[in-house]
This record gives sequence, C-alpha cells and structure tokens, in this order.
Amino acid sequence: MTDSAPLRAVCLMGPTAAGKTEHAIELTKHYPFDLISVDSAQVYREMNIGTAKPDPAVLAAHPHRLIDIREPWENYSAGDFCRDAVVAMQEITAAGRIPLLVGGTMLYFQALQRGIAPMPAADPALRASLDQRAAEAGWPALHEELRELDPVTAERLNPMDSQRIQRALEVCLLAGVPMSELHSATQPPVQANYLNIGLLPSDRGRLHRQIATRFAGMMDAGFLAEVRALSKRPGMSAAVPAMRAVGYRQLWSHIAGATVLDEAAEQAVIATRRLARRQLTWLRSWPGLHELDSFADTVGTQMDEIVNSWFSIDA
Repeated sequence: MTDSAPLRAVCLMGPTAAGKTEHAIELTKHYPFDLISVDSAQVYREMNIGTAKPDPAVLAAHPHRLIDIREPWENYSAGDFCRDAVVAMQEITAAGRIPLLVGGTMLYFQALQRGIAPMPAADPALRASLDQRAAEAGWPALHEELRELDPVTAERLNPMDSQRIQRALEVCLLAGVPMSELHSATQPPVQANYLNIGLLPSDRGRLHRQIATRFAGMMDAGFLAEVRALSKRPGMSAAVPAMRAVGYRQLWSHIAGATVLDEAAEQAVIATRRLARRQLTWLRSWPGLHELDSFADTVGTQMDEIVNSWFSIDA
C-alpha cells in the first residue's frame, strides 16, 4: 500500500442469525466492495454447515477472503486474523476497491480497530452459574473443563483455586477465546477510516426462534454427519480450538456418548442464544456504531443511506 491509497473499510457486524451475509452481498451489488469474512469458525475447512458458511455457489459469485484458510485442527488467533485482514485490506485497496468486513466475531473487530482486546467485564449471571456447577461437581471438575478450553491457563492454576478458575472460564465463555490468548494479543490497531454498522435485532424472542429454526435446518442438511467426519480426522479432538465453536462442541459430546442427540441439539441452541447475547453486549458498547434493527422492513434502505453518506463525506 502506498501513501496515496489510505485504508478505509466498512465493517458490518451483528449477532448470529441476523442476516449479515445477505446484506453484505447486497451492498456489493451497488458499491465497489470486496468481502472479508470476520468469523473465527469459517476460517476452517470442512466446517461448512455448522458455521453457516456461504455455499460454494454464493462464494463463487461473491468471494469472501479469510474463509477456508486453515485446517480444523490448527490454531487461529485474533492476532492471526489481524495480520491476514490487513494484507487483504491492502490488496483490495490497491485494486481500487474498498474492503467490506462482515461477521460476528467481535473480538476480531476489536483487535483490528483497537489493538489488544481488554478482558471482558464480569458477568454476574455467568458467575452464579459457574458457582452452582462447582457446588454440584467441585472446582476440580471445572478446572478440567478449563483445561479443554484454555490449557495454558489451566496448567498454572491449582484445581482448587476457585476464584481464578471461575474468572478464566468466564473470560473463555464471554470472549470466545482463551484468556491466555487475550493476554498474548499484542497486535497494534490497524489504522483506517472505518464505517461501523451493527445489525441489532429489536425482538430477542424472534431472534431466538430464528436461531432454533436455523439450527434445525443445519441438522437437516447433515450437520451431525459433518461433525462425525471431523471427529475421524487425524489430529482432531474435542480440545482443538475449532471444536469450541457452538454446535460443534455439543454434537461432539453426543458422538462421544456423553449426551443423547436431542439433548445435544437443545444445548447447541441454548449456546447459540448465549453467543448472540454476548455479541449484542459487545455491539451496544461499540463507539460510533450505526445501529440498525435487522428486523425492520427498511433496514436495507437505511444501510444504503449510511453508506452513501459515508462515501460523500469521505470523498
């Protein structure tokens, strides 16, 4: 990139099942945008159904960078994303076009625009849930759970260190990545003129119904077979980062014999709802965000007006 081609980018954010991909594709039909995926699960090959990855026909017509760039047993961090994203942004800018980053991995947006991500604030409801589970199963059991989610942190904690185990689990569950990864994130922010648009559904119940409907569709499309095939691949286990993704973790538990299928499916839907809640928490505190109701009939028109205004101001 040269000084004559400063970076500018549109970031379209929102919770799972809010229709981000559809709106992003529609924008590419009217503006010189090239798409960059901001999704910590869609980076993995062979994880298609459960990540709601655009199908091959859609990707052929509307290519997304940073999809299918890692094997499912490999690590991929927020730092990796920032390094890959800035290369993609520079290449798109050099070609005379504008990056449109779309996805729901809020930690990646945070790391890109602000650098090192702060630890998420305490969540009283989540802490109460962890305390209840510890009362029933004991802190060593939760320490073992932490070992699956964040082995680096678990290794340095005593199995009875309730306060630190609780906080480490809380961070993992809220941020969607291990605490150890957040501690090691040292990427500086990527300087650019960002237009941030957030799809925030006004009806939480309707969003929950959409999540349940979408998961049922995934199951009909062969999600269980996808996870079963992944479980048979060399190097795969329940502990690899990719299998922390909602849906995959619960179906893996069923394949391992720990839960019946109906229970695993119910747990996956509940976990997806919790993910959406965490995504909305991030979005509501995002400075300068243009908030749009994803359920509004005029959301497309409103988005077009925001982008048009940004082009006019930035011209």
